[in-house]
Amino acid sequence: MVDEHDIGRKPENGAARIEDFRRRIDQIDDQLMKLLNSRSACAVEVGRLKRHVGMPVYQPEREKWILERVERNNPGPLDRGAVRRVFERIIDESRRLERLAAEAEDGGAGGKREGD
Repeated sequence: MVDEHDIGRKPENGAARIEDFRRRIDQIDDQLMKLLNSRSACAVEVGRLKRHVGMPVYQPEREKWILERVERNNPGPLDRGAVRRVFERIIDESRRLERLAAEAEDGGAGGKREGD
């Protein structure tokens, strides 16, 4: 199994090492999918709660705080701009899910989902 400490070592068998890294990437992708879905489930609940307390879905101060936090906590090798772009997309999708959850609470959109 390849780990971060293997990066930069001279490859003994390039093709085999590539496959090792690809397997590791696949495992990381599986972990990312689970984490993104967990985060999305939280966003759905936040959307429902916002509707109940009368809060708007879009809260620019919160989004700004999230982006500043992830940029500040980024150890690399992704640069700040890359981290910002990734999290902007995650936030966009979370906001979409919040809206859908809020609409479902109201019985709105005739049961249709965005993109249907």
